[in-house]
Amino acid sequence: MTDHNDNPARSRRRRKRKSYALLILAAGLLAFGVAAGTLYYVLRPTTLRIAVGPAGSDDQKLVQLMAQTFAREGSSVRLAPITTEGAAESIALFTAGKADLAVARGDLNLPTNAESVAILRKNVVVLWAPSGLPAKGSKKQPTPKIKSLDELAGHRVGVIGRTQANVMLLRGILKESGINPDKVTISQFATNQLGEMARDQSVDAFMAVGPLKSKITVDAIAATATARGEPKFLPIEVSDAIAKKNPIYESEEIPASIFGSSPQRPEDKIDTVAVNHLIIAPKSLSDTAVAAFARQLFTNRQQLARELPTASQIEKPDTEKDAALPAHAGAAAYIDGNERTFLEKYTDYIWFAILILSGLGSAGAWFRHYWNRDEREQYIAHRDYLLELISRARKAETPEELAEMQAAADGMLREAFDCYDDGTVEEGDLSVIALALEQFHHAVADRRAVLAGAGAADMPRMRAGQA
Repeated sequence: MTDHNDNPARSRRRRKRKSYALLILAAGLLAFGVAAGTLYYVLRPTTLRIAVGPAGSDDQKLVQLMAQTFAREGSSVRLAPITTEGAAESIALFTAGKADLAVARGDLNLPTNAESVAILRKNVVVLWAPSGLPAKGSKKQPTPKIKSLDELAGHRVGVIGRTQANVMLLRGILKESGINPDKVTISQFATNQLGEMARDQSVDAFMAVGPLKSKITVDAIAATATARGEPKFLPIEVSDAIAKKNPIYESEEIPASIFGSSPQRPEDKIDTVAVNHLIIAPKSLSDTAVAAFARQLFTNRQQLARELPTASQIEKPDTEKDAALPAHAGAAAYIDGNERTFLEKYTDYIWFAILILSGLGSAGAWFRHYWNRDEREQYIAHRDYLLELISRARKAETPEELAEMQAAADGMLREAFDCYDDGTVEEGDLSVIALALEQFHHAVADRRAVLAGAGAADMPRMRAGQA
């Protein structure tokens, strides 16, 4: 029988208990690290790269202001502007996956996975022809040579802006109006060549594509009026047909006096065509990130407009499924009020985490049982030996044997408490030990009484023999 009071055994148990505690501490620190890392990953700001250009344009200024505002307010989505030479390069970066968002016009060659997030503005087509300057000393206003689109054939049109999209749009308008585009000469002028364009006598009509209150358009109309006489605005009477055939375009009206009130420019409302200038995102971009970006943009729209008036033109995209350029699912969820709550988004992950923790708990319990298997086996051996001591106590011949058994039982009790402290045995196991000890003590007490009675009976015989 093992000496139940030996100090080396108790020292080994203490070392084992300390190792187990360190293991639990390490597991706890690991779990904390994983939880902290997960929380940081979930809550960290998302940075979206947005391609916009050219440098110094209204689009670039607006995106830069948005980036500064989002960063200043500590928003969950941040912007990293990538300045490009224009929409064509922005779309190229977007298509190559080097930008998460891009600012582009809706009628450009957008990739098939592009979806709208926000409309920055509506670009309207403005067509006009000069009336000519009145003769010197005459108050009679001259009659313009071109009064409608039908009369553009055989003439030259000056288009403001170097983008080919404006040229393609003009050719489409001419074709839909029944005019052979090849019979109209088109010349493009940069936005810094408005004066040169206005003075060019070979240009018979002008075209601008931009917001209604665009400074470029207003300055161009004023420049041509000074150099060539008051403008005659040309309505696009087929705007409805164009919008129906190509939904990327919309039928719009230019209000009277929008470009000037004295004299009125135009004198009456004019039918025209509009195309959206917007922020696009790939369909694969996270719904959560896009919804958060859309929420920040429209929440801060008024604040942005106070610093940059063009921000007031920002609109929400069409969320209908049959829209020409569908809204991104994240933006649509925000606009339609269908954003999922935190629990709705992460329920699956939460349940998965619970299952993982449950599995780790079961594994920990098994590991703990495996770690303490020797102590459990020792407890069973002590219990069986204690039951054996009960039988041996009833047959003991001397008080010394009973005392030795009592010491052994005390050692086993101490071992049982150590096992209980280690978590190896439960309270029910201690109850079994307590019941066995009670029976053992009864057996010892009974045997002591028997031995004491036998000793008292032997005393007279011993005295008689001595006599």
